[in-house]
Amino acid sequence: MTALGLETMHKLADRFARRLVRETDGQDLIEYALLVGFVTIAAWAFFPADIFPSASTIFEKITNVLAQAPTGAS
Repeated sequence: MTALGLETMHKLADRFARRLVRETDGQDLIEYALLVGFVTIAAWAFFPADIFPSASTIFEKITNVLAQAPTGAS
């Protein structure tokens, strides 16, 4: 890659990083999604699987699908 190409990529990355820090649109939605995920994982960790068999089944299905997915290495 040429020096000009690297400089352009560096400028684009810098602009993107500045915009990411400056703009807060959608930040609340991401925070709520992270909170919901944390509460779900915490509840799953504290309650035995026999109390919530449907949640256990969902996590097992997700695990099975991820185990069968291609790795992306070629």
